[in-house]
Amino acid sequence: MTGVYALIVAAGRGARLGHETPKQYLDLGGRPVLAWSAARLKSHPEIAGVAVVIHPDDRLLYETACAGLDLLPPAVGGATRQESVRNGLIHLTSHDPDAVLIHDAARPFVDEALISRVIAGLETADGALAALPVADTLKRADSSGETSAETVARAGLWRAQTPQGFRFNEILAAHAAASGAAHTDDASVARAAGLAVAVVEGDEENFKITTGEDLVRAEALLRRRASRCHVGMGYDVHRLGPGSGVRLGGIDIAHDRSLIGHSDADVALHALTDAVLGAIGAGDIGQHFPPSDPRWRGVDSATFLLEAVRQMQERHG
Repeated sequence: MTGVYALIVAAGRGARLGHETPKQYLDLGGRPVLAWSAARLKSHPEIAGVAVVIHPDDRLLYETACAGLDLLPPAVGGATRQESVRNGLIHLTSHDPDAVLIHDAARPFVDEALISRVIAGLETADGALAALPVADTLKRADSSGETSAETVARAGLWRAQTPQGFRFNEILAAHAAASGAAHTDDASVARAAGLAVAVVEGDEENFKITTGEDLVRAEALLRRRASRCHVGMGYDVHRLGPGSGVRLGGIDIAHDRSLIGHSDADVALHALTDAVLGAIGAGDIGQHFPPSDPRWRGVDSATFLLEAVRQMQERHG
């Protein structure tokens, strides 16, 4: 799937959290919640661009939170989440996307593997929904919530998450048709329009920050992640050919032959880049810097290592 863009919905007020500042701009491990979500989507190699839908009063908060992330200009949200998403989709039309991933700003722990599963789901369906199967026993109560009634069968029930991915033109049309209706998420909008939505495996750590307890849980998760030991292994090979020197680890060594490659063929830096990317679960050097891309012809391989380190810092602070 090419031409994939991400749309982050960040126009809500987050009243249930009880803060004056909307929850997407609260500090989480030294950076705003929104910055975590935006950085994770922006660093995915299959996503061409990321735009955020913001409340009209939050422009300064947004600019501060997302400084340096190289995002697309933000869209202005509406009175409801559904209207905000529609505004965001219209905002993206000038980029002519093939597909769009719609994500809640308050889910800061979305990871590359989950994003990839959603994108892959669009190969066979109009939409793809990240979700987790319901494990708890479900009970239906009366309207007061005091009297437990029958047990609800949990077979086939899922807890929906974001991102939710869609073929762009189809979800744009579905949102236009749903104007005036009240849907709880974009998969519901898609289903109402008759679109096929696949379910892909979600992630327990991709929870939504809604209450103060959720924010405490998020801080605890960051502390656990910071204490983990991440290990990556890198390996690279280039054949020797005609030339006047070999570059290893950024150092030029005089020689009667050279390593052959699309970039400067620095096998030491290529292996190190692979190791960093592997340690954070971000694929390999060929995925991020394919030799088929003319941008990387003859480039200094230090560029690749610096980008891998940048992604590591974005993911793990």
